[in-house]
Amino acid sequence: MTAETFEHVKLKRTLGFSQLLAVGVGLVVSQGVMVIMLQGAGLGGFGFFTTMGLAYLLALFYVFSFAELALLFKSPGTLSTYTEAAIGNFPAIISVIAGYLVVAMFALSAELVLIELMLLEVLGIQLPPMLLAFALLAAFALLNIRGVDLFATMQSALSFIMVSAISLMGLSAIYGIALPRPESQMTLEVVFADSNVLGLLAIAIWGFVGLEFVCPLVTETKDPERNIPRSMIIGATVILGMYVLYCLGALLYVPRETLANSALPHYEYVGAVFGETGLIFLTLAAFTATCSTVNTSLAAVPRMLYGMAQNGQTFAALGKLHPKYDTPWVAITVVAVATGAPILIYGVNADAIILLLIGAAIAWLVAYIIAHVDVIVLRNRYPDRERPFKTPLYPLPQILGIVGMLYAIWNASPAPELTGKVFGIAGGVLLAGAIFAAIWVKFVMKKGLFTPEPIDNLIEKD
Repeated sequence: MTAETFEHVKLKRTLGFSQLLAVGVGLVVSQGVMVIMLQGAGLGGFGFFTTMGLAYLLALFYVFSFAELALLFKSPGTLSTYTEAAIGNFPAIISVIAGYLVVAMFALSAELVLIELMLLEVLGIQLPPMLLAFALLAAFALLNIRGVDLFATMQSALSFIMVSAISLMGLSAIYGIALPRPESQMTLEVVFADSNVLGLLAIAIWGFVGLEFVCPLVTETKDPERNIPRSMIIGATVILGMYVLYCLGALLYVPRETLANSALPHYEYVGAVFGETGLIFLTLAAFTATCSTVNTSLAAVPRMLYGMAQNGQTFAALGKLHPKYDTPWVAITVVAVATGAPILIYGVNADAIILLLIGAAIAWLVAYIIAHVDVIVLRNRYPDRERPFKTPLYPLPQILGIVGMLYAIWNASPAPELTGKVFGIAGGVLLAGAIFAAIWVKFVMKKGLFTPEPIDNLIEKD
């Protein structure tokens, strides 16, 4: 299957800046990230805000790379297409399977499981196991099959509620408009003591991964040259501001040791600020964060698979569009089924997949490194190509981005005793992706593993 087979099919351009901003923010901010950022604040105190700033810079660096690549190619294949032109089909397939499909699969399953656990632990609501998880998964899959315009409307609402809820939580704590602050938390010494800036970079960077999920929507975006970069850059800035409010408020109400060691620090946070009545508030924020993440992933990852099918890098069926809604319904269905698999295997037990999440996250950072490499290689190979967006201060953001991501990978393990398991899982994910990629490229595509494709064959024609 070649790209030419799909040339007669065009996705509809319906998305504007606000919808793209909602996509980027909605994917990044999940319930898991709400927990991780509070744990980082507990470990680092006020110094964690400096760490957030460094993570924000690394996020801007990968945003620059993806914006340049997305607008050069204008293809829903995103990283697979960019890498195919830069360093060949083998790393292209690995980058998407390991860095996106597997990551999304485990991240979404964890989010859905956490929602069921939240309803049970916080509100005491016990439903039949896996019922809510699969109901939400099916609902958002159908919404995305129904059309990206309906998806965008839902996503904008979810993202607005989520950002407002989390920011309001922080503002309420900062200004003390709810319950009185504990006297032990009133002094700045509590916030400033024992800060660890660089050591927590691996935690802080998790709060900013996923902004590039707007890139698979490039062919469905109005004025992409303006809206793709702007949505990711402003999205990263909105997220930084939200996290600063959120974590500062927590440090003013909750002991750092509690934040660092609690499995549900956001539960402790809301209880300290609002009391028992805040549990409904917490459930709202957590529920919208999970729905937002699931909704965005089911929009973006299938479009990556759709783009790969266009380029002959995976099964042709994944390139089929719905006859009425013009959405990649086969790819959406495959991602939804893959997301449900870990829930069936592990049940409603978040602890069982925590290591898988961390290991898969390492693969996500590997994908970012590949994106930076793609920019450098393509700049050297095609220096005269029109680039609607160019990385500021090139190649400094790419070089610093690669170094920063390698540092985050090296420090990804949450504890020394888990290092072997974490890197074992990450290695297993990458190995499985590599085996599939090698077989597909050599025996189906019948091409060299690291032979780049001519860029003219890959750039989307308007």
